[in-house]
Amino acid sequence: MSWPAIAVFLALFALVSVLGFLGAYWKRGNLELLHEWALGGRQFGSLIAWFLIGGDLYTAYTFVAVPGLVYGTGALAFYALPYTAIAFPLVFVFAPRFWTLARNRGYITYADFARERYDSRSLSLAVAITGILATMPYIALQLIGIQVVLKALGFAGSGPWQDLPIIIAFVILAAYTYRGGLRAPALVAFVKDTLIYLTVIVAAIVLPAKLGGWGHVFSAAQSALAARPTPSGILLTPVQYSAFITLALGSALAIFMYPHNITGVLSAKSPAVIRRNTIALPIYSLLLAVLATFGYMAIAAGLKPASSNETVPQLLAAMFPPWFFGFGSAAIVIGALVPAAIMSIAAANLFTRNIYREYINPSCSAQRESTNAKLASLVIKLGALVFVLGLRNIEYAINFQLLAGGWILQTFPTLIFGLYTRWFHRRALLAGWLVGMAVATYMPATNGFHPVYALALGSSVLHWYVAFFALVANLIVATLLTPVFDAIKVARGADKTQPADYLEAA
Repeated sequence: MSWPAIAVFLALFALVSVLGFLGAYWKRGNLELLHEWALGGRQFGSLIAWFLIGGDLYTAYTFVAVPGLVYGTGALAFYALPYTAIAFPLVFVFAPRFWTLARNRGYITYADFARERYDSRSLSLAVAITGILATMPYIALQLIGIQVVLKALGFAGSGPWQDLPIIIAFVILAAYTYRGGLRAPALVAFVKDTLIYLTVIVAAIVLPAKLGGWGHVFSAAQSALAARPTPSGILLTPVQYSAFITLALGSALAIFMYPHNITGVLSAKSPAVIRRNTIALPIYSLLLAVLATFGYMAIAAGLKPASSNETVPQLLAAMFPPWFFGFGSAAIVIGALVPAAIMSIAAANLFTRNIYREYINPSCSAQRESTNAKLASLVIKLGALVFVLGLRNIEYAINFQLLAGGWILQTFPTLIFGLYTRWFHRRALLAGWLVGMAVATYMPATNGFHPVYALALGSSVLHWYVAFFALVANLIVATLLTPVFDAIKVARGADKTQPADYLEAA
């Protein structure tokens, strides 16, 4: 254990914990109301929204999972860069429209929209269940990020005490999220991003210089990757092209289907704030590009982590003085805590609004609704914690996110197409969702939970991201069944939204 590293880490973690608890008093509102607790009162301006949505998007996935995948597989892992470039123009178009509708109709979740747009409790329930299900492995990924950093710091005991540090971090996170709602991670996000940017900028300057320059880093990585039992490299091979494309496109379509990302969007105070953010957020993609190369730097440095997930913590520990290692470790842990808090809030919103109030207690008061969401957020975090503690030696943490992406992408036809058209029949959308979910679960389950599946079609083999296979199946079923249900006159239900609900105020 390096005590200077631990001292810096604990000091920064204590600062963030204090800020988290102060979030309840920041931009005061009645936290007994769900939209105040869960959406920060829909009052965040451009700067706050930029940090908050960035905190949503750039998580332990960015700081631990992507560099780990680069270390393990090489060029294929860089699909994480183009997908954000694809996603933000789409978000620029549809997110302000959904924000306007949600503000006018009082929506907290996507499932609220599905309920009213299609007059369908079943479709709303499907969206809610999918959102909760997809959020759990994403929270687990954040906890894995915390776990590997704590291990690198020396908190890796044995027996009943080995998990105590992550449990303590979880308890603190749970406490300030329960108390302050979305305001807590929004306030912490300022510190989180500052630490991350400083860590990455310093590392991007120092590490190549210590390792003989970028040319040597890439040359060493290419040689090492090519010599592995399963050879790869720093350039894609032809067989990887379709996997790379579908991973990028599927991830781009899925990213703002996640409940936590749309929660960040709905916390903005106007559609203009959202548009400004979709223009500015690609700056984070530059950060991701540099972080991804840390996987190659770890190869060039000769590191042999027991798990690819440990790549970045071990790189920082090996190449920097202890105090900076503690600084970078705090950045990674805080970078995982912020999105974990938002994810638990978003999943709790879905449970409270679209399951508890819809099926269990339709007459619950606004105060009861808020209290139930707070309790649900605790249960969700606890479930993710138990899940992570029960799994050891996970090869690639990113597979959690990619598995979740396969599920959440199946809500795309209902939610995004539904913002612009009601051509699809509600029963057809539900059938398409069911088929898509089955495909998105079956393919990874029969493929060692790898995100890319090889499907033989005659003499050709398609190497696609499983989420993309599932979405194609979903759309085919929904498209074919819509005219069938219309022909046999199955009721479509009444659209409770009005054209004026979609129009932005002058």
